[in-house]
Amino acid sequence: MSEDPLPRRFGPYHLFDKIGEGGMARLYLGHKRTDLGGEQLVVVKQVLPMLADSDEFCRLLTQEAKLAARLSHRNIAQVVDLGREDDVLYIAMEYVEGFDLRDLLRACSKKQLPLPVQYALLISIEVLRGLDYAHKKQDDSGDPLGIVHRDVSPSNILISFEGDVKVCDFGIALAFGAEAFLPEAGVQGKAGYMSPEAAVGSPIDERSDIFSAGIILWELLNGRRLYRGENRQAPTLEMAAEAQIPELRRHGYPVEEELHAIVMRALAKDPDKRFPSAAEMRSELETYVRESSLFASPLKFGQWLTEHFADEILARRRAREVAAKAIAAGPLVKLTVSQPPPRVAVTTVAKPETSAALTEVAEPGDQPKLASGFQSVVARPPPMAWFAAAALLVMLLVIALLSL
Repeated sequence: MSEDPLPRRFGPYHLFDKIGEGGMARLYLGHKRTDLGGEQLVVVKQVLPMLADSDEFCRLLTQEAKLAARLSHRNIAQVVDLGREDDVLYIAMEYVEGFDLRDLLRACSKKQLPLPVQYALLISIEVLRGLDYAHKKQDDSGDPLGIVHRDVSPSNILISFEGDVKVCDFGIALAFGAEAFLPEAGVQGKAGYMSPEAAVGSPIDERSDIFSAGIILWELLNGRRLYRGENRQAPTLEMAAEAQIPELRRHGYPVEEELHAIVMRALAKDPDKRFPSAAEMRSELETYVRESSLFASPLKFGQWLTEHFADEILARRRAREVAAKAIAAGPLVKLTVSQPPPRVAVTTVAKPETSAALTEVAEPGDQPKLASGFQSVVARPPPMAWFAAAALLVMLLVIALLSL
């Protein structure tokens, strides 16, 4: 599967931005026109080329989509479609306009702005609420599906500009008894957020997700990564397996020892010493919030996001709107290849870089390359295409400014 330039049509979707690439799939932002004439923004997840030929992996991806489509909860990003286009299997998921937790923490670091503890607690409580729903989900016969997320990490926690929190990408969540495996190239979770039992390949259950949620809360309270590799390298499986947890720093929060006890119980190396369910850990955190008066709500969280990141929010919304209008306007130009006439000017517009998973940055899309002795001849576009071209240039400028 080649990575065609954007924007482009893919099945029923118009894709206009690559927003990430993980161990199994590429992620694109796109939109689809509904039957009533409206537009629905979605994230389209395409299987990577190196896995596209694996029938077993495609079966696993199909199983994942059917499993995730059963999950309908305000703290879980919804799967809306499963299909195949040009021999590429894809899943379309709900688009949440905002940040993922990783990007939010980076933005806070850039502004030297601490994330208030009440919002750290709110994020953790909402994540645990979504996980508890998934863990307890039953099939039509009333039997538990045994869903475990397996990759609870900041990049899979979405935070809307309104302050809502959603867990996304149950991409490697496997029901117990499923006869499937991930190919060697697949990534079963990130080592920095793995439970010890997952790191050594032992059987896992919902308590593995609780450990991962505990790591995230530990990091939010301490303001740094739990596991630190040598020379700024990524954490290793060995670190995750050893699970050496430093004590939390004291900040002077009310009844702080109770909060620390909750975090350290979630991070117990022995699963039997952890909370038995996400619901119980959430209940303990909610009790602490009441006792400490560290109350927060999605509404207040959204107001805080708007207060400190209004420029970023506005720029992202404008960029998305301009991109959607550019796609709706149709093709920008028409390229032809012919023998080179004398003195033909060729103009190239580079695609800006976009964020990828963790600390890596996705490379720009390759520009079309012509054989030696040929040049691009740009046909004169109609008036609407001039508007679309100007709109797209504005979008590219906004995105470039955001990447500075």
